[in-house]
Amino acid sequence: MKRGFYTIMAAQFFSSLADNALLIAAMALLATMKSPQWMTPLLKLFFGLSYVLLAAFVGAFADSLPKGKVMFITNLIKVFGCALMFFNVHPLIAYAVVGFGAAAYSPAKYGILTELLPPEKLVAANGWIEGLTVSSIILGTVLGGMLINPTVAALLLKFDLPMIELGIETPTEAALCVITSLYAFAALFNLRIPDTGARYAHQEHNPVKLVADFAGCCSVLWKDKLGQISLGVTTLFWGTGATLQFIVLKWAEKSLNMPLDRAAILQGVVAVGIALGAVGAAQFIPLKKSLSVMPLGIAMGLVVMIMTVVSSVWVAYPLLILIGVLGGFFVVPMNALLQHRGHVLMSAGHSIAVQNFNENLSVLSMLALYALMVSLNLNINVVIILFGLFVSGTMYMVMLKHKANQREHDSLALIGEHKDDHH
Repeated sequence: MKRGFYTIMAAQFFSSLADNALLIAAMALLATMKSPQWMTPLLKLFFGLSYVLLAAFVGAFADSLPKGKVMFITNLIKVFGCALMFFNVHPLIAYAVVGFGAAAYSPAKYGILTELLPPEKLVAANGWIEGLTVSSIILGTVLGGMLINPTVAALLLKFDLPMIELGIETPTEAALCVITSLYAFAALFNLRIPDTGARYAHQEHNPVKLVADFAGCCSVLWKDKLGQISLGVTTLFWGTGATLQFIVLKWAEKSLNMPLDRAAILQGVVAVGIALGAVGAAQFIPLKKSLSVMPLGIAMGLVVMIMTVVSSVWVAYPLLILIGVLGGFFVVPMNALLQHRGHVLMSAGHSIAVQNFNENLSVLSMLALYALMVSLNLNINVVIILFGLFVSGTMYMVMLKHKANQREHDSLALIGEHKDDHH
């Protein structure tokens, strides 16, 4: 891998680490404000809203400047969102601003990979970026849990700079200070990202044309026989992954009697599994074989349902790791295939924006459903069973669709051969 690749990885790691620590800090803030329980999943919903609303514009923005510069600007937006929580802006609004920065950051971080690396290195690069993103989710979630832990918070509040009055009085403010410094660290790496020299045709500025152009890109990817399958799978995966985060927290509270700072570590355990699965897939699954991993999606849905009979932490750990491994192993090849198709059919920035739009629409829909179930006081075990059945059922439908596509392709090829025989 080229040297610039590792700088991109470092920038991505610290920015994502801060995003995930901030989610836990914002959840703690909601709890201290005595907000209703259904508000908690809405944090992620507000964060993801920008990915959907801005999808038509962020691809063009990512392609209009060198990607390192785009990543630096968008990282500053995240710092601003984080700072809003200091000034008593509601956590939902502040986290939505961070999501705005993240939505604009994403096409640049993935788009630069296709500029920097040849297609045959994309699965490995994806394995790296997913593995690092996931480890930043693990460490960020665990870090968030540690920062809101009363003992750690007390230590942070004792920390004083001589001659400077920072005005930090509460545990959450102390946590926000640490998180802001992580964003600053990511910004330093952003400034070191090399310019790949890739330049795109003049980017459209008219919003109506941008939306029409984006709709066209969406249609191209959904109509492509390989694009639609890989897009379907990654869309399902991110929606279920975001919901699983909150299900695990609620399940830890109800079945394992854990407080938020310890339950946050369990989310990290799932993410360890995803990282292991991602690395395994990058190692063993070439781009040509990427569709062979789909049955693992069905398995993942079935294994999730076992959570309902677990009440011991020692059984919970291996089970959550297994769920993660299955998820990581089937999503990484699909992601690489989707990026490859997107790059072949349109520009890198645009194809990533289409992917983000669909994946985050799925996240928003599933989190809204989950928030509804929480507000209806459904038993967490009922929620887990419904969730598992949904994942397995949807994956089965995607596999049927792929088989139908293959049959159609084979019959078209046969028709082509017959025509050749008659000539």
